[in-house]
Amino acid sequence: MSDESKILMTDIIEVNPIYLLRWEESEQAHVLLYPEGIVKLNSSAGEILKRCVGGRQVGALITELSALCPEEDIAADILAFLEISNDKCWTRVKA
Repeated sequence: MSDESKILMTDIIEVNPIYLLRWEESEQAHVLLYPEGIVKLNSSAGEILKRCVGGRQVGALITELSALCPEEDIAADILAFLEISNDKCWTRVKA
């Protein structure tokens, strides 16, 4: 991954507006809807992305999620997921 695609703790990240994030009762999961299809998210991805709706500072998002799992160090995993979701264009860094 290049330095240009690295997500910083100070970045504001949001769900890309071409996607609609919602809870799908029939799937019992969060999904990303887009004109060509659907992406079913696992529970961790859903928890991360639902906090990105409307934009969120990465550091604040990691702090909030880490407080839910104080016995685990999940910060690196969250950051890695955000970088992957940004590369897949599910999210974007607000300018």
